[in-house]
Amino acid sequence: MPKDDTVLITGANGEIGHGLIHHLCSAGASRIIATDIQTLDSSLQADCHTFLQGDITDPELTRRLGREFAFTTIYHLASILSTKGERDPELAHRINVDGTLHLLRMATEQSRAGGRSVKFIYPSSIAAYGLPDLETKEREGRVVREDEWCFPATMYGVNKLTCEHLGRYYALHYRQLEAESDAPRIDFRALRFPGLISALTIPTGGTSDYGPEMLHHAAQDKAYACFVRPDSQLPFMVMPDAIKALLLLEGAPRENLRQLVYNVTSYSPTAAEILEMIVRDFPSANITFAPDVRRQGIVDSWPADVDDSAARRDWGWQPEYDFRRSFEEYLIPSVRQRYG
Repeated sequence: MPKDDTVLITGANGEIGHGLIHHLCSAGASRIIATDIQTLDSSLQADCHTFLQGDITDPELTRRLGREFAFTTIYHLASILSTKGERDPELAHRINVDGTLHLLRMATEQSRAGGRSVKFIYPSSIAAYGLPDLETKEREGRVVREDEWCFPATMYGVNKLTCEHLGRYYALHYRQLEAESDAPRIDFRALRFPGLISALTIPTGGTSDYGPEMLHHAAQDKAYACFVRPDSQLPFMVMPDAIKALLLLEGAPRENLRQLVYNVTSYSPTAAEILEMIVRDFPSANITFAPDVRRQGIVDSWPADVDDSAARRDWGWQPEYDFRRSFEEYLIPSVRQRYG
């Protein structure tokens, strides 16, 4: 990424934000503008040119961002995750949808004023899918494409799918009835992430967080009751591959991209297989299974695996970490160092 690029990262304190900021800084992206509702983590402060604390739904924050900076790329990471979103769906809609809408408007205004498209990179989720029951998941949810089973069962999934459509609208159709309809629009690109596992940050309430929660509890020798069945299966990815996917998609030539939303994934273990991998290195781990009916129902509505062939075809997506390497080379060494 050229040094004269100015990059906005919202939700900078989150799991993805940490890895993305560190990577962009080490790669020489000299102007990282970060926002979060909380004070920026001290480990990130030296990496950012400017940090603005505030609520992404506050119009004054987006007005200030648009007034003070000319962005080349926006990574919109700020969101409320699935479990919290179910507890307060109205708040989830306000943060996840209204906040995204404010940024899409700002990016669109900057694209038109500057005469060039601002890239808008949006991390979506497998929560955008919704299979009606476990029988359907077992029959048809093994390898799901981007345009299949988009009937989300959670407010988080509804929000993510809504924002994908909003991004498509602003990228392709905004002001289509006006004389200047051919003015530059945003360059919207979305990734549907699987469950993400990070060794560096603590899980923050996602429905797929049973995987990292098992690991972090085992590393601290703490008991943990896993909230899904042992046979529960979802696609997963470690954080370094998530950062790689974001950067690959951002760097792909627009003409190579045949769609605006892409699946990415790495591997699809069951919860029992995750536990088996963990106890190889933490044999005293006290992890049991105590499925929560409601959260289990959400997991059962998500596909066991997704088809990411479009990302592999259009912009060369290929994960670095398979299931075994994720644990042996990244997760286990990192959590051992973290917890001593």
